[in-house]
Amino acid sequence: MRRGGVALVLGLILLSSMFANLNLEPESSSELEENESLFTNSDVTITYSNGPTSGQSITGLYTVSFTLGGTSTVTSLLVEISDGTTWTTLTNLTSSPWLTYLDSTSYANGTYNLRATAYDSTNQEDVMQISDSFTIDNQVPDITIFTVLNPVIGSGDTANDRAWFNIDSTGTLEFRWGVNDDDLLRASLVNVPGPSTPPNDGPSSISYGWDWASGNMEEGTWNPRITVYDNSGLTATETIFIGIDRTGPSLGTLTVGDGSGWYDSSTVTISGLVSSADDGQGCGLDYIEISTDGTTWISTTSDNYDLTLLEGANSVSVRAVDNIGNTGPTTQLNVQIDTTNPEEVGWIVEQITTDRTGTVPIEFSAVDYTSGIDNVASYIEYGFDSNGVGQTPDLSGSWQQISTTGLSGVIAQSSWSTKSRQYLMLRAHVVDLAGNSITTSPASYQVLPSLDLYWNTSETNLDRLIVKPGELTGNVTITSLLETSEGYGGSVTIQLESAPADRTSSVSWTVLETINLNSGSLTDSTELLIWNYTVPDSGQFDLRLVIDPNNVIDEYDESNNKNHMVVTGATISSIIDAPSFAPSILLVLITSFAISFVSNRPRD
Repeated sequence: MRRGGVALVLGLILLSSMFANLNLEPESSSELEENESLFTNSDVTITYSNGPTSGQSITGLYTVSFTLGGTSTVTSLLVEISDGTTWTTLTNLTSSPWLTYLDSTSYANGTYNLRATAYDSTNQEDVMQISDSFTIDNQVPDITIFTVLNPVIGSGDTANDRAWFNIDSTGTLEFRWGVNDDDLLRASLVNVPGPSTPPNDGPSSISYGWDWASGNMEEGTWNPRITVYDNSGLTATETIFIGIDRTGPSLGTLTVGDGSGWYDSSTVTISGLVSSADDGQGCGLDYIEISTDGTTWISTTSDNYDLTLLEGANSVSVRAVDNIGNTGPTTQLNVQIDTTNPEEVGWIVEQITTDRTGTVPIEFSAVDYTSGIDNVASYIEYGFDSNGVGQTPDLSGSWQQISTTGLSGVIAQSSWSTKSRQYLMLRAHVVDLAGNSITTSPASYQVLPSLDLYWNTSETNLDRLIVKPGELTGNVTITSLLETSEGYGGSVTIQLESAPADRTSSVSWTVLETINLNSGSLTDSTELLIWNYTVPDSGQFDLRLVIDPNNVIDEYDESNNKNHMVVTGATISSIIDAPSFAPSILLVLITSFAISFVSNRPRD
């Protein structure tokens, strides 16, 4: 009994000691997995022959290899990776070699473990092995700068903000770059102007730039792209936008004013300056330059520009300048200014008589010394007026344009006899090629009768100029020849009148004789008349023959209806009445005096 109690006590003490040495904290998952392998029937072992060590930093592409031990058959090896939260399959190997690749760039930077699980087909069990913890610490290249030096304008950051150059075809572009990376390898540059591309910058030595001279820097736009590589297999790219432009913009069709040849204002507007400019694939238009002397240039960015010019023909030069200073070809504009009205010269109108039928040619002369007369825009107007005075023809009531344009033409009437004594009124609208115009004051031309009665002066005379007064010695004979411009069938009254040569204005003419020619006497347009006159007293007497003294007949010219003569009654005893006797010197002197007196004496 005592021995049983002692044994019980010793057993309790032994159990207490055993429990005291036990670790009652829960095991981690890896420890559980390792402990599970302690109870497996498989003799398969897994060793990381090339695997991450504890705390190792992995970048880029990393090779993981395994060594499998034991006599059992392994048909697959599942490799997984975990960031401490979940396990993700990396690969599942089914045959030797037992290795795989870890692309660290596919994972975020942080702490990871690998887990290899081999399937033992002999014992139909999984054997698991977890690697030490390691870190992934990849640094993707960070391009801090990629630029091209000394552009005229533009940053090159975008296609809308290109870096523009006007270098020669043999010029050089200076590219510069920079990067943050812990295992930089090299950089390449492509899409550059020229027939080739620059060599890689690195890996043996890195210059961080290229001075690129292709020898054939063509005009145009390019998008050079840099690619930076590091030893981890990581890359970064960046693009810059550049352009080469050595040619100035061209100008298309420009419009001056309304597009006509001459302008009636000294200020004209040139249109289409900006809209017609074309810089092709260049850097774009900056401004337009205009010059009137080829030396001084005015710049504008407007599509329209008002230019003040001198009268006459002006040569205007226009050219376009692009954003980097290239000047395009010069366009020459011939701008003609005329602000002066035409000048009138006068009318050329044939005499119009009632015997005319059909047309009467009309012409107006005008000059314009700058642009010239525009015969298409100019025209003549006409009308008929009762007295040829006023601004509007009173018989026509309004102005009528002749059938043709210009400053010459014809006016037609079926018979002008109905217009006798009326006035043809004319005015001209004269326009020059610049649009300046004048309207002339009305001019009038009377339509006259075609019939005219007149004395044939060479056949109308006295038989004697000086006689002794009295009925026996003072008789003179007057021979007269009446003519007409055309055959006249009506009657005509003709008078012989006399008046003292020394009369005053209150003394009127005395009708000595009247002859009435019967109708039809002048159908042959001529009539010979003989008159007799006796000088009543000494002194000089005026004689005149008057056709149609009462102005009954409408004639072309009424002023030639009177023919004046002078006869002298002398008291000189030596005067002999015989008409055939040669005159003495004194008679010649007296006759000369008489003729001079008569020709210089005013007529009433």
